Amino acid sequence: MAILVIADHNNEELNDATLKVVGAAQKIGGDIDVLVAGENAGAVAEAASKISGVRKVLHADDPHYAKRLAEPMTELIVRLADDYDYILSSTSTDGRNFMPRVAAKLDVMQISAITGVESPDTFVRPIYAGNALATVQSSDPKKVITVQPTAFEAVGMDGSAPIEKIEGGPFPEVSEFVSEELTKSDRPDLASAKIVISGGRALGSAEAFEKYIFPLADKLNAAVGASRAAVDAGYVPNDYQVGQTGKVVAPELYIAVGISGAIQHLAGMTDSKVIVAINKDEEAPIFQVADYGLVADLFEALPKLQEAL
Repeated sequence: MAILVIADHNNEELNDATLKVVGAAQKIGGDIDVLVAGENAGAVAEAASKISGVRKVLHADDPHYAKRLAEPMTELIVRLADDYDYILSSTSTDGRNFMPRVAAKLDVMQISAITGVESPDTFVRPIYAGNALATVQSSDPKKVITVQPTAFEAVGMDGSAPIEKIEGGPFPEVSEFVSEELTKSDRPDLASAKIVISGGRALGSAEAFEKYIFPLADKLNAAVGASRAAVDAGYVPNDYQVGQTGKVVAPELYIAVGISGAIQHLAGMTDSKVIVAINKDEEAPIFQVADYGLVADLFEALPKLQEAL
């Protein structure tokens, strides 16, 4: 069996999620190749070649792959698909964009956001916002799978796979990249941070995030997250959102401040190693998943925590 893993990267650095997708691929078994498609992404290909257990790295370098739009990525992957039994990507924004199109072009059913591998044709994936786990078996000749990176351990970086440059194209001119607005921060990346502190609607304002959450995050060297309610209220940007329709995180420590714990939010953070909840409502659902719970007014508790730290 042969497996193609699509690398996550920003054209400069390889995303840690790729190491976890390779970890999932190793549980399936077979020869594993990694596709690095980007623009001037030679450093990424070099990094991918060091991933443990990788047979070779396929490097497609072209400006059309700079932002990994669905149409050119799909054409490239489908052209390579004849040599592979499995095509794997993470559940990143890019993966969610092009993988369904790849599955449609190959006329197979996509298996989405797997969190476990039972056998080469049987996988576990969450349903109902993570409240249930479904075991699914696929008889498709080629399996197109997105992987929930937080559910798998990252493999090592002691490999030495060869890098093979491949041609790109064709490039469908049906969409184009226009622009993007990214929040810049010196704090760790939310998706890969070891500590995350998230605020909810109870904070009441963007100023409260600035006063109570951000200083605490800086002292803990933590990433800042938020519930959908806080994002919808405009307290913080969209890319802070943790949950079913936001980012899925699994840090060593997750601190939920003023978050009630709707199932959509829990779906994005229940794999965290240790969960701490601060909420003045002792009946809040967040306490059902918390390892440590503090029933208190956040506006009184957080200044004391900052002072203690």
